[in-house]
Amino acid sequence: MRKKVLAVAVAACLVAACDRPWTNPEKGAALGAAAGTGIGLVTGGSFGTVVGAGLIGGAVGYLGGAAIDSSRR
Repeated sequence: MRKKVLAVAVAACLVAACDRPWTNPEKGAALGAAAGTGIGLVTGGSFGTVVGAGLIGGAVGYLGGAAIDSSRR
């Protein structure tokens, strides 16, 4: 469990090191990945399940952010 939390913290630090403001798709991807990973951890999934949930959440979040961005233009 400690390794999982450390891996999520390292990923958050890497994402936080951006040098410019995020676009809507990037914000959506970060939020979706965090939500998917959090849900995977809370439900007690295996490491593969947690990573898969984070990847799927990130992809869905990116697509949602891109749709919001294109509707504003």
